[in-house]
Amino acid sequence: MEISVEASQSEASPLGRLLEEHRQYSQKLEAILAQPYLSDTEQIEAARLKKLKLKLKDQMAGFARVSPST
Repeated sequence: MEISVEASQSEASPLGRLLEEHRQYSQKLEAILAQPYLSDTEQIEAARLKKLKLKLKDQMAGFARVSPST
């Protein structure tokens, strides 16, 4: 799925906020997964972040369906 970055540069736009939130979750997840061993708490947090990212991706896809690209 490709989303136009130009159309969502503004943090004020709903899509821009979703993209920023998705980016933040990705960074947190990468930091957790970079560790050689994950505690139970870290494994749960990694799973939670993955679910949140998927939820945001679905929301962004909804924006892509509603807003036809030009």
